[in-house]
Amino acid sequence: MPELAVGAGAHHERPDGKGYPHGINGDDIPRVAQIIAVADTFDAMYSDRPYRKRMNFDKAVSIVREVRGTQLMEDVVDAFLRLVEKGEFRADDDKGGGSTDDIDNIRKKHRKR
Repeated sequence: MPELAVGAGAHHERPDGKGYPHGINGDDIPRVAQIIAVADTFDAMYSDRPYRKRMNFDKAVSIVREVRGTQLMEDVVDAFLRLVEKGEFRADDDKGGGSTDDIDNIRKKHRKR
């Protein structure tokens, strides 16, 4: 599946051109990479990591919404949000907990370690 390799290689590109590795923007970002970027962003926040527990579901969704158009493609975020509304992404074991810190506060905490 060569398109997945393209997506993996470009999923850190951003619509505003501030991404990497090539600094491409908007529709120049391969569609598969645009989709992977939204999935990866959400997963990075809403999954347990060795160094922290997952973020609160609603907080993670709100951050994805906040970066719509700058870090993530608007229409892909819109599709993600439609699926959220249908209940597609909340984990079965989610009892409403998780961090509600802003992402900058979370980064600061981990830099101190």
